[in-house]
Amino acid sequence: MCGIAGYSLHRSSPVSRTLAAQALLAAIAERGADAVGYALRGADGTNITVDKQQTGASALMDRISVSPKTTQALIHVRDYTKGHPTIEANNHPIRHGSVVGIHNGIILNDEEIFTRHGFERAAPRMTVDSEAIFAVAEQANSSAKALEELCGSMATAWLDERRPDTLFVARGVGRPLWLGVGSRETFFASTELGLELLEKYLNVRLRKREVADGTLLALENGKVARSKGFKPNREFEESELPAVRAPQEGVLCLRRLAAIAAALG
Repeated sequence: MCGIAGYSLHRSSPVSRTLAAQALLAAIAERGADAVGYALRGADGTNITVDKQQTGASALMDRISVSPKTTQALIHVRDYTKGHPTIEANNHPIRHGSVVGIHNGIILNDEEIFTRHGFERAAPRMTVDSEAIFAVAEQANSSAKALEELCGSMATAWLDERRPDTLFVARGVGRPLWLGVGSRETFFASTELGLELLEKYLNVRLRKREVADGTLLALENGKVARSKGFKPNREFEESELPAVRAPQEGVLCLRRLAAIAAALG
């Protein structure tokens, strides 16, 4: 069980980009401690930068620094199932070609997808199942229909270097995903708690809702620009995992978040 979060902001949004990332990270920290990372894209839509490390979220909280010009962010904590975290390429955010993404869940037919399409792994020794999502997304230009090829549980988000204005968020089945929409901001997180923390620490008001199964959202300039439905594959069985995998990380990050916010006044 991993945790995902992120945001799409209008350039004029007054929200602190760094504090928003820290609040979202604190909210999902308890969902995994095998690795943590984030990806950012600035207002000009060019280079996607990725920062990740093989630790829990508490070791990253104070290192996060986001430019006020940043408009898109992806945040992830990992509780790994396939693809050992000692191999950096297996940890999220994951790059496959022009796509950089994060995932909570398990893709059961990733090897089949790679064989069927002739995809190659993005890095040597890489085996993480999540890469199949981003390989399919890259090939199909982020088509909702293409996600129907995936078998397994999925809540996911990605950036595509070919689509500089867009952040994609999708929910298949078996994993939670919440959306919070403000006046010039749209946030997403694995749990409603993440959105509530944003309201508390960033002084924003959000319209919160759970994303329905089989939904692909395109977020642009802080708004939901498009929504497409798809039929997720439900013909699989998966062992149920507890949502809280690293409770100590959650406690540490929430304490640190409170201290950071207090220091900012």
